[in-house]
Amino acid sequence: MDTRDEIRCFVVGDLETNCYAYVSAGECLVVDPGASGARIADELGDVRVTQVVATHRHHDHVGGVRALVELTGAPWAIGEGDAADAVRALEISSHDFVALRSELADPPEPDQLLREGDVLEVGTARFRVVETPGHTPGGISLLGEGSAEGVAFMGDTLFAGSCGRTDLMGGSWKQMSSTLERLAGLIDPGVTLLCGHDPATTMARELASNPYLQPGAWRPSND
Repeated sequence: MDTRDEIRCFVVGDLETNCYAYVSAGECLVVDPGASGARIADELGDVRVTQVVATHRHHDHVGGVRALVELTGAPWAIGEGDAADAVRALEISSHDFVALRSELADPPEPDQLLREGDVLEVGTARFRVVETPGHTPGGISLLGEGSAEGVAFMGDTLFAGSCGRTDLMGGSWKQMSSTLERLAGLIDPGVTLLCGHDPATTMARELASNPYLQPGAWRPSND
């Protein structure tokens, strides 16, 4: 990552989701505003929010989108395979979570549907879209290029020492397994992985120690 660029992180919502703001040349890409959209907009008052992206459809990643885009005027985007369910994220999440915060809202219809190979630009940075199904059917990750080279936004696909759940509605371990195998060969070891929850990690660390990236990793019997 270029030292002139900046990454800000806001931990939001009951599930403590990491919302990231990538700032470059006065422009800002916001990734996964899962709650507190108004607060995020206020915190980013010194830059121009030019794009909002959700890595997947779950309420803890899209619940703050509506407030944020209404206050900033920025367009928002999500993977094509998750778009239809993202706009009813709270209803879907009610199957898995007893209560949801009142500040959350379903997002509006997305302005852009993201597909494999699409590129998002912010200042001098670029992020290439990689389709990473498994946690949800339309999950995506964003691999940094240009001045963002060396960082990647993983959403809930890959965590430090773990990976995303596949037992929620639309999850698939078969897809997750294929996604993780692909990412292991796609992402350079030196890349910093910015995850949807918990601390950042590196691909080198995960290749060495994450049990889900090792040969013969555990597989559920019912998927």
